[in-house]
Amino acid sequence: MSSVYDQRPWLDRYAENEPADITPPYEDMLSVLADTRSRFPERVALTYFGTEITYRELDELANGVAHHLVDKGFGGGDRLAVYLQNVPQFAVAVLAGWKLGGIVVPLNPMYRSHELTTVLGDAQPVAVVSSERGWHDVLGEVASANGVTVALTTSELDLAAEHEGTPLCSLERDRPEETDDLLETAAARRTATPPAIRVHPDDIALLTYTSGTGGAPKGATNTHRNLSFNTQAFTRRAGSEEGSGMIALAPLFHITGLVCQFGAVLALGGRLDLVYRFEPSVVLRALRRWRPRYMIGPSTAYTALMNHPEVSADDFRSFEQVYAGGAPLPSAMVERFRAEFGLYIRNGYGLTETTATATSVPPHLEAPVDEETGTISVGVPTFNCVLRVVDDDGVDLPVRSVGEIVVEGPMVVPSYWNRPEQTEVALPEGRLHTGDVGFMDEQGWFYVVDRKKDMINASGFKIWPREVEDVLYSHPSVREAAVVGVPDSYRGETVRAYVSLVPGRTATAEELAEHCKQRLAAYKYPREVELLEELPKTATGKILRRRLRDEARG
Repeated sequence: MSSVYDQRPWLDRYAENEPADITPPYEDMLSVLADTRSRFPERVALTYFGTEITYRELDELANGVAHHLVDKGFGGGDRLAVYLQNVPQFAVAVLAGWKLGGIVVPLNPMYRSHELTTVLGDAQPVAVVSSERGWHDVLGEVASANGVTVALTTSELDLAAEHEGTPLCSLERDRPEETDDLLETAAARRTATPPAIRVHPDDIALLTYTSGTGGAPKGATNTHRNLSFNTQAFTRRAGSEEGSGMIALAPLFHITGLVCQFGAVLALGGRLDLVYRFEPSVVLRALRRWRPRYMIGPSTAYTALMNHPEVSADDFRSFEQVYAGGAPLPSAMVERFRAEFGLYIRNGYGLTETTATATSVPPHLEAPVDEETGTISVGVPTFNCVLRVVDDDGVDLPVRSVGEIVVEGPMVVPSYWNRPEQTEVALPEGRLHTGDVGFMDEQGWFYVVDRKKDMINASGFKIWPREVEDVLYSHPSVREAAVVGVPDSYRGETVRAYVSLVPGRTATAEELAEHCKQRLAAYKYPREVELLEELPKTATGKILRRRLRDEARG
């Protein structure tokens, strides 16, 4: 029987010229690269601290690395792990792996021994590409212990023409003797004939590991079809123009950075401005120099930029669209950013398993804010995508009923790497059961309330942390907020809030608790408020609620 979700009411929110479904011109990322390289060989693909790299140069560097890997025995289906920040060598390594039909395994450069051992033990890469410092600090030992036979290292100083006033100033070149230099190997064979490899759209392009909030990290098998579709979907929904510049606000090792930044500029023949890692003052200098037109990043990055003492509205004058993803977006922050800089941040929603975006806010609309919860909508489903809200038995729920969000479409991965049982549970019949709780309104806008596991139960009342956090963000002194449930002898659980303040502003714990008490039901407001200088975050900018909850519970 057809349900409201089968009718796709969100299509009425699409722009007049937007189709319900699209067919990308190419079904694999190598074809996307080949087309862009052939049409715009001398167009700048990447910038990095004063250095400009064209599509021809990028393609040739990737060719050189690919030939080196072949000589070392790397072949189709082998895994290539990449342990780098946002540097041009990241793009070179990814493309080299794809040119050989390989599977790229992006590694968070903040991972230490335990996380690296877990991921490398599961992915079993044949080769790794690492920063020199990362290899010396941790990866070299872990890679050797996990049977990695090919290692390429590079310095973040390489390809950077300007170091002064950047995080690169503290770095020194120190190539490990047991590794080969990435750029030297690339230069040796860069003009050789490209490897004669053809990839199938259903071949795995990326093995991207989830953050592991529900246990050990799982490898999502993002295929070439997944990637080529969602790069096209993102650029079309954003209305991005060919050749547009984009700043890499999100890390490239994260699915958002890989698809909505790197993949997007490949599809557009655009320019990606790289700044090593997120540092507000460095980002602002890059905005002033390159004047990009698009960016996407977590709300925490926008908060940091907004609170920088040297920021001005002029820094953002070149932008046509800015998007947020990867972390909850408070509506109060959206309004403050618009008031100060004249730009509306468009929300989006997606997961590693949906190859980045599944929903977004169309460029001609603004996301509504739910009156009851104060939650801003994450947008409407993108092309070819259907979202549902289901109960615990997987049955579709009516409009405005809160349940688990399920996603289906060409962006959903087919499986988890070597996890058939977890694949069956989370991806039955190709539909992703996200573990996120939310609802759809009558117009087809979706709202993410919270993670299932983060719900607080106080005296039998359900409390979603996001609702309390959104109220905290409406206080002018609040920079960041995280709400967790902590044990309580009377209520079972009670609400505790962790808050960092806007620089230069003040507020007491009592004042913040009273602010919530006046705006929320009595059982929802935080009985405990703890002020911190910084809230713990992942490398992608998500506030680590889990760590705060675990520490609170001892």
